[in-house]
Amino acid sequence: MKALHRKLLRDFWQLRGQSLAIALVVIGGIATMVMAVTNRDALLQTRASFYESYHFAQVFANLKRAPNSIEQEIREIPGVDRVLTRVFAYVTIDMADFDDAVTGLAISLPEPGDDPLNNIYLREGDLPSLPDEVVVGEAFAEAHGLHPGDTLPANFNGRRQILRISGIGLSPEYIYQIRSGDMFPDFERFSILWMQKTALSTAFDLEGAFNQVSLTLTHDSSAQSVIDRLDDVLKPYGGVGAHDRHLQMSHRFLDEELKQLATMTRLFSTIFLAVVAFLLSVVIGRLIGTQREQIAVLKAFGYTRWQVSLHYVELVLLMVSVGVLPGMVIGSWMGNGMANMYMTFYRFPYLEWEISPVVWLMALAFAVSAGALGTAQGLWRAFRLPPAEAMRPEAPPTFRRTLSERLGLGHWLDAAARMVLRNLERRPLRSLFSIIGMGLSCGILVMSSLQENAIEEMLAVQFGLALRDDLSVHFSDPRDRRTLHELQSIEGVEAAEPFRTTAVKLRLGHREYTTSILGLEERSDLRRVLDTRLRTEQLPEEGLLLTDYLADDIGAKPGDMIEVEFMDGRREHLEVPLAATVTEYLGVGAYARRDWLNRIRQDGDLLSGAYLRVPEVHQARVVADLRNRPLVAAVSDRQASIDSFRDTMAENILAFTFVATLMAASIAAGVVYNSARIILSERARDLASLRILGYTRAEVRGLLLGELATLTLLALLPGFGMGFGLSYLLVEGMQSDLYRIPLVIRPSGFAFAATVLIVASAASAWLVLRRLDKLDLIAVLKTRE
Repeated sequence: MKALHRKLLRDFWQLRGQSLAIALVVIGGIATMVMAVTNRDALLQTRASFYESYHFAQVFANLKRAPNSIEQEIREIPGVDRVLTRVFAYVTIDMADFDDAVTGLAISLPEPGDDPLNNIYLREGDLPSLPDEVVVGEAFAEAHGLHPGDTLPANFNGRRQILRISGIGLSPEYIYQIRSGDMFPDFERFSILWMQKTALSTAFDLEGAFNQVSLTLTHDSSAQSVIDRLDDVLKPYGGVGAHDRHLQMSHRFLDEELKQLATMTRLFSTIFLAVVAFLLSVVIGRLIGTQREQIAVLKAFGYTRWQVSLHYVELVLLMVSVGVLPGMVIGSWMGNGMANMYMTFYRFPYLEWEISPVVWLMALAFAVSAGALGTAQGLWRAFRLPPAEAMRPEAPPTFRRTLSERLGLGHWLDAAARMVLRNLERRPLRSLFSIIGMGLSCGILVMSSLQENAIEEMLAVQFGLALRDDLSVHFSDPRDRRTLHELQSIEGVEAAEPFRTTAVKLRLGHREYTTSILGLEERSDLRRVLDTRLRTEQLPEEGLLLTDYLADDIGAKPGDMIEVEFMDGRREHLEVPLAATVTEYLGVGAYARRDWLNRIRQDGDLLSGAYLRVPEVHQARVVADLRNRPLVAAVSDRQASIDSFRDTMAENILAFTFVATLMAASIAAGVVYNSARIILSERARDLASLRILGYTRAEVRGLLLGELATLTLLALLPGFGMGFGLSYLLVEGMQSDLYRIPLVIRPSGFAFAATVLIVASAASAWLVLRRLDKLDLIAVLKTRE
């Protein structure tokens, strides 16, 4: 073994404690990166495979009713490859021993000879062979313990029908199974039902017709040109606007999740890279400073500058490489666990999860980059240090009165406290970087509380201030005001407020956005619109209110005239003023007074549904009554949706907090332990001298602990600031038209971060105190000045 290799192993063994601390941070960084990257890759690969294998469509359109003969006209549109016309309708489901409203989306299956699009993956059973058989979505089946052979009572257009479950299935069209208009998935109260087209058409008087079409495109086609042409074809038949996958609900939610994983990868990888680089900079800088004479001897004996520098490069690589394999293993374990959690939200038939060679290369690149960034300056010092200069000890630092002494604070402190402050002030850069490192760990912990706090804030605003109903009723088609009186007459209904929704395209200049206008009563109480300060915004007599995110997206400001293209009825094009902007955390949309909306559309006093106030004791009876009304397409229970979402998200929040805590604890332990070891190595002679002069072991311990405690306490406020900044970056990176995460950090989040940092610091200090107690006083005092 070469002499330099023996020295390499000896140095590594002597620095084993600090190397382990650095390795912990490397493990945390690589594990986080592997977890995020592997899950993102798994979702992307699984989605692509599922889409391709089961022929997920690329363009979608809903309409009122069109004869089957129109299918041929659609096929002749340039750029269209495959076409599938279907029938879909909302139905109500009666579950035994389940009082809440359950909605089903019934969709027709392809008939023999149809193009295979949006095919079904059967988890259990078979496709329907009889008119009363259905395939049920897996999420709903699991929530209610359903299996092939079970029966399912349902209300089809006012007619009660007993369905028999022939199979349990999944579809690329409903990977994220959420009811239209809902904020969160609710697997207990919403299901997809696939059944024969003839049976569904007959139940909803659509024989020889369809009300939904899906397309795939040729490779060289333009999606927008096909969409425009398809809209022209379907316009006479009540088409409400075709769209591509970007506006398909399941695909959009999955896309946002992929963006979040990419944001998390960039943010956390950068944090860990910076911390590892800082720790290596301190450790290697100090090591080169203490080994000046050894470097001089090596160069004097013929070792070149490159050989000496390479020796320290190998030491750095050895330190960081220790964390690569454990980081990969822990990241794989966390990634697999997170993937299983994703499967509860995103319903894939399988998950193609693997660690690709690219992920290994990324982990190695992370370690090498951290080493290069952290040790460049120290290695440059070793490279250019002349042997003659290196043979001399470093010049002692120039000591002067510190700031605290010049301000006269020394009179108020005892000798030990003055020594602690003096040492911190005389090495300001080291103290500053230690505070920044510990502050980062505190900041990550603060950020870990963001998710739970933000979700609670979103629920409080959306379901406490904006949505104040108990039940919301949605009709299959707009109805006149007499329907509202029918709802008000139901026993148990204390109040009913009508609303009207209509699909629109909003345009301003070259920008366009497809959404819907929600028409509310002038002084609606069960559905409020909030301004930017979360106060109730009065609906204008004329014009629109837009959510602030949507207004920014199309570049609109109050007073602008916005072109509105209605996607149903007569498809009017109108210019209306933007009255003001409002704030919402979930979704985007436009709001107006219902009477004004009905007036400009000139089609009567219509409503699409109603918000109901129903005391809890009467809700079961009211829901049972609504189930039997043919005009009711869906009933939503506000509190049930909140409870279901909380139950579903609880595991995710706990997992995120657990991972963030481990990450922050590893950073805190690494920074504090290395700071303590550096302090001990720099002050070993001073501490030993104090022991010889009569200081007790406890007093010497107090000096070291005082310095560490001061650094920890000084790191808290910057850490809180960093946590706020990191949370801001995370929030900004996750904004979308589906949801906006509010920046909410409660005092408990700061308290939790401070507690974990102090505990991690105490554990690191205990390890260093053990080395202090074993200090060889005679050997230390022989250190050459």
